[in-house]
Amino acid sequence: QVQLVESGGGLVQPGGSLRLSCAASGSIFSFYDLAWYRQAPGKQRELVARITTIGNTKYADSVKGRFTISRDDAKETVYLQMNSLNPEDTAVYLCNAQRTVWGINNDYWGLGTQVTVSS
Repeated sequence: QVQLVESGGGLVQPGGSLRLSCAASGSIFSFYDLAWYRQAPGKQRELVARITTIGNTKYADSVKGRFTISRDDAKETVYLQMNSLNPEDTAVYLCNAQRTVWGINNDYWGLGTQVTVSS
């Protein structure tokens, strides 16, 4: 099993920045595609950013140009650098690790870290 633990959330003013980290254990980190999702109260969970095993990235339109996802396989950690934050970014941010082996999906989630953007 893969365990994922997020950190770095907190309260930040509009226009500020946060860097989220997700540390993994329990498997070979480099085999997994990694992603950050977020879920705000009353809303569906949405994909924020994804990075593949070879470094290809994908971002939600709402965060393009403001957020950057990166991975450090040696440290078994994935990051989300969030700049120019606005109140609409307020949500629980969750780390996700996913791979497919022999047609079987393996999908793991952290418990999440709260990001609140407010003045």
